[in-house]
Amino acid sequence: MRPNAARPARLPRRALHGVLLLDKPLGWTSNDALQKVKGMMRAEKAGHTGTLDPLASGLLPLCLGAATKFSQVSLDADKTYRATLQLGETRVGGDREGEVLLRRPEALAALDAPRLEAACAALRGPQWQTPPMQSALKHEGRALYDYARAGIEIAREPRRITVHSLDIRLWQADTLEIEVRVSKGTYIRQLAEDLGEALGCGAHLAGLRRLASGPVDLDAALTLEALQALTPVEREARLLPPDVLLADWPAHMLDTEDAARFLTGLRRRVKAADAEGVRVYGPPPPAAWAAGRRAPVFLGSARIVAGELIPLRLLSPPEVQALAEGPGPMPERPPDDPVRVAPALAG
Repeated sequence: MRPNAARPARLPRRALHGVLLLDKPLGWTSNDALQKVKGMMRAEKAGHTGTLDPLASGLLPLCLGAATKFSQVSLDADKTYRATLQLGETRVGGDREGEVLLRRPEALAALDAPRLEAACAALRGPQWQTPPMQSALKHEGRALYDYARAGIEIAREPRRITVHSLDIRLWQADTLEIEVRVSKGTYIRQLAEDLGEALGCGAHLAGLRRLASGPVDLDAALTLEALQALTPVEREARLLPPDVLLADWPAHMLDTEDAARFLTGLRRRVKAADAEGVRVYGPPPPAAWAAGRRAPVFLGSARIVAGELIPLRLLSPPEVQALAEGPGPMPERPPDDPVRVAPALAG
């Protein structure tokens, strides 16, 4: 560029609100993928819903704008993975990038189907798991994987986890493919090593793909290449509403008066059973109503205790307005809701 040449003007950032389901490629960190998508979407605010290792691919829900308020819900949700294990060989760090520690071909040769099924069955259910050194957990402000790269071992406290399901997808010679659904905080590389030890032949994680996180799954996800091929308008149309992260929570509908008060953080009296978490909806704002967009609009999350609806995370009035008038199609109303929709939210 010539010294006096004008620099190309940067396109302004936009206040976008919603969830983009990304199929993260191998080799990318979660933050690399987030920053790439944030730039493509020209979004003012964005965050991801938990780290997916660079050696793993698959579902990475990205939250834009108001959706970032509910990213913790996805962090706490059960996850489903498809994992490929290399049997008969343990490696430093528990994955294919580490140096070989031990090979046990004789034990692998003696492995049979009943023993494999029994080992898988023993790993299902609640259990304690010690996080591996190759993790993003912090010790004195540094990630454990930083210490691991320096050859330093840090003591870790075991965590309570649950393996809800563990199914064998493929077993051929020294390759085992499993599909698992696990609770928050479960490390699949550690699960692979534990399974290898239970089999007596050892194992390490050769491949990992996330298939689902809570109520969202990989079927609706876009690759970076597919996202790049879309126009800005098409990209925005692929945003899902923020409440998609809470789709497996019960829904509760408020009328105009209660909705307006709820958005100020006030508790409301409701006739509903106790619930740790509910999605809360109200009638759309006046401008959206006048424009013919009359579907209920998401207001935020709450819990219900002894007939009181207690706000947890709330959208701001501008966010409610933006979601009500957004470009994407809106559902007729949240499922299983009582229909108590007044003409519009109080302005």
